[in-house]
Amino acid sequence: MIYTVTLNPALDYVMNTHSLISKDIVRTDSEQLYYGGKGINVSVTLKNLGIDNKALGFLAGFSGKQLEEMLREDNVKCDFIYLPYGYTRINVKIKAEKSIDINAKGPEVSLDDVERLMKKLVKLGKGDTLVLAGSVPSTVRSDIYDKILERLDGREVSFVVDACGDLLLNALKYKPFLIKPNHHELGELFGIDIETVDDVIKYGKKLQELGAKNVLVSRGKDGAVLLDEEGEIHISENAEGKLVSSVGCGDSMVAGFIAGWQEKKSYAYALKLATACANATAFSSSLATKAEIDEIFKKL
Repeated sequence: MIYTVTLNPALDYVMNTHSLISKDIVRTDSEQLYYGGKGINVSVTLKNLGIDNKALGFLAGFSGKQLEEMLREDNVKCDFIYLPYGYTRINVKIKAEKSIDINAKGPEVSLDDVERLMKKLVKLGKGDTLVLAGSVPSTVRSDIYDKILERLDGREVSFVVDACGDLLLNALKYKPFLIKPNHHELGELFGIDIETVDDVIKYGKKLQELGAKNVLVSRGKDGAVLLDEEGEIHISENAEGKLVSSVGCGDSMVAGFIAGWQEKKSYAYALKLATACANATAFSSSLATKAEIDEIFKKL
């Protein structure tokens, strides 16, 4: 089974309006409500690909219940821990002549709450995959990923880590099956600007030397590079299409790679499906459907 962990999920409330410039009340033209959080996005894309998985993390209040209800309506399995206080974040996105994103802080997570999550995770074992994705909320210890991986070390669980900075570096000693920095995050790890494929390969290899088995580096409009654990280097280019939104593209890529590897046990195929998932999401207003992914896959 694949498990994803999202420590600080969110509802994204998107308001579209003609203009923010007004002497009176600004009224919207339309609104949309989406669930958000990197691990949740991975779970949804895996489900769209027909891969069984379960979403874990913390929820709180009426907004948490709404988020879980939306996920269950989309047939995503959930096993969230409900906090006894606060509310799951509601991030406000205003789309007008300019975009304004206001991200909420989220509820406080106590040490007892973290231990409740740990008790769920220690049930994982051989053959399971754990996806740790996204940043850590300010109320949680910054080394929580390290603590989770330490607790599960030796249980033959495959770790997938999509994070940046010390969150990622501290995970490398547990030899994660996959890490997926983008090229900006890769550069920040080493204090440089990543400008070429050769740069990606050079510094991706350094992450392998530190423990990562497979390093997948997304490069935005320039595609992606995979350094696999067998010593091979794979390069993918994007399909042609119109960018609608970059939100969730990296998460879709992670899901596609996991699904592709499970299906074929081929790193080349996993990268192709990962790229198709990322592109399909980029060309859509939401996370890509199976049909959209299949269509892009044919073009790669």
